[in-house]
Amino acid sequence: MADISAKMVMDLRNKMGISMMACKKALVEAEGDMEKAVDILRKSGAAKAGKKSDRTTSEGAVAASGRGAVSLKCETDFVARNEDFLKILQELAEEINKNGEEAAQDLFEAKKTELITQLGENISFGEGKLISGGDQVGSYIHSNNKIVSIVALTGGSEELARDIAMHVAANAPQVIAPEDISDELVAKEKEIWAQQLKNEGKPEQIIDKIMMGKEKKFREEGALLKQDFVKNPEVTIEQLLSQAGAEIESFVRIDI
Repeated sequence: MADISAKMVMDLRNKMGISMMACKKALVEAEGDMEKAVDILRKSGAAKAGKKSDRTTSEGAVAASGRGAVSLKCETDFVARNEDFLKILQELAEEINKNGEEAAQDLFEAKKTELITQLGENISFGEGKLISGGDQVGSYIHSNNKIVSIVALTGGSEELARDIAMHVAANAPQVIAPEDISDELVAKEKEIWAQQLKNEGKPEQIIDKIMMGKEKKFREEGALLKQDFVKNPEVTIEQLLSQAGAEIESFVRIDI
């Protein structure tokens, strides 16, 4: 068996514009002969797929399996609703749930050329996330198949986790609690608020007090626990969890 170096694989990738995995496979089959490897890729349709790989992928769909969520991107909504596209997408979600995001990306790379050739569009891996912790897990996929969320709770029920996942899909919180908002992000916002208040002619002696109020509001708006529950705005997520004797451990959200 010929010794296939990383440089050979990279040279073929640069020439053909396709995945490293496909290039290495072709070089192994060609026993290190670059020209033969090119012919193998052309015959397999990989070369045509490579030409599509620079095209913009602004559409796509999402999927979930257990604790794993994933998005797969394409060029048109027509392909995003294709059965073969959705089948691969679900396989990727299942792979993330079992073996993590890196394994799912490897699986995608193995199927990418065939999928692009079959569907006639550029297809790209969007995001893959795996949730951790908790003993109750619930997921939600929005009806347009463009947003997926998963929530893990300690205590409560799967139904409660699913309801909060629906809330996460709708309200897109950044963190669980207000203190989880990064100080760097708050500092950046403070610079903007300070300038705005000066432009409005606010007296110096009350600017600090106003800034404290703005920071509190900013942190709470981005925190899941402080948001009003989408199905019942009379209670916050924090209150909802307290009523059920549950705690939120983690959540993920992916959208197209």
